[in-house]
Amino acid sequence: MFDGQGVAHPRKFGIASHMGLWLDIPSIGCAKSKLYGTNENPGETAGCSAPLADRAGEKIGVVYRTKNNVKPVFISPGHRVGIDEAVAITAQCTGKFRLPLPTRIADMKVGEYKRRAISDINKKFNL
Repeated sequence: MFDGQGVAHPRKFGIASHMGLWLDIPSIGCAKSKLYGTNENPGETAGCSAPLADRAGEKIGVVYRTKNNVKPVFISPGHRVGIDEAVAITAQCTGKFRLPLPTRIADMKVGEYKRRAISDINKKFNL
């Protein structure tokens, strides 16, 4: 699961598609914001969804509400995963927070890494 798009991308090949193909693994894009496509708003309760479509009207993903009254996430298949399967897996990975656990943990780890790197740079250059 990647914090970005799969086929819900202007070129229908976002980071989840790239990485899934490169690593030869099933992959899902689960983004915090829409990059491409049109959609209706899903309902305000957890589990509500609305299709995400490209300009031709082809379904390229789903706008999915993971929790009541929070902003939805944008789910699209990356590689070797269908749209319905991507939504089901994402729903199973959602705990008590808006973001699915794999992307939430990755985001927290990157934040920790950035804080350490900035601290190390500040020490090295006496900033």
